[in-house]
Amino acid sequence: MTIEEQSTGTATSTAVAPEPAADWPTSPGAVQGPPSGNELSVLDARNVSAWFGSHKVLERVSLTMPAGQVTALIGPSGCGKSTFLRILNRMHELVPIAALAGEVRLDGDDIYDRRKKIQDARKDIGMVFQKPNPFPAMSIYDNVVAGLKLTGLRASRDEKDELVERSLTSAGLWKEVKDRLSQPGGGLSGGQQQRLCIARSLAVRPKVLLMDEPCSALDPTSTRVIEETMVELQKEVTIVIVTHNMQQAQRVSQQCAFFLASQGTPGAIVEHGDTEAMFSEPQDERTYDYVNGRFG
Repeated sequence: MTIEEQSTGTATSTAVAPEPAADWPTSPGAVQGPPSGNELSVLDARNVSAWFGSHKVLERVSLTMPAGQVTALIGPSGCGKSTFLRILNRMHELVPIAALAGEVRLDGDDIYDRRKKIQDARKDIGMVFQKPNPFPAMSIYDNVVAGLKLTGLRASRDEKDELVERSLTSAGLWKEVKDRLSQPGGGLSGGQQQRLCIARSLAVRPKVLLMDEPCSALDPTSTRVIEETMVELQKEVTIVIVTHNMQQAQRVSQQCAFFLASQGTPGAIVEHGDTEAMFSEPQDERTYDYVNGRFG
């Protein structure tokens, strides 16, 4: 099912009304950690175009984001990377004037299928934003389990305790905060807050984790810790990251896609493929110029 058919050539809004909450399974062991290696998922975008009003910002973008790998989206500001990322978990449609065309498939299933609850898409495909956004007055513990409420899931106290430990451990934060879980999340350092946000996303057991410049507001030490966390997390979830840091893209990703918009044209993928190959032997001259710092 396409996200938005264009037979008339006119883009229309894709806003979807919220669905009612679902119950969290209450059987013993219902709350589990992130997916194991044999459950890793593939995210596939097919001919995705996007608009804000009459302004077209993406042009027929197709990209497969392989299971258990980090895919880095690179390119200069304004080329549609973050818009594409938001489309991957149905956040684009939150903008009243936004519209799109094409398909986004998770393990072959269309996430924009009208029969699919929007909460399911957001649960399966989590998002970590550029600026850490924990709930500052809420405890570290409650920040992690807040993801359950946001996606309409329920769990017992024992299940929550187990989930908090597993999520914080996966985010590389458990050892640092295990003795102060009742303290406000806003009291953590910037890097710790970002890892808390990662833990909050992991709490609902996503199949894919989207990260929009997660280190841009962090110091080099915190950036290194976040990158190490990403390397570990790819064993559990498929990751897609937007970054302007070319060295970071090389360090953490296995696949890379170079977006570009020029002279008022919509953003599109110039080249994509193996990260090492794209940085050492790019096939397009524009890719070579960008990864070597000649523009952007």
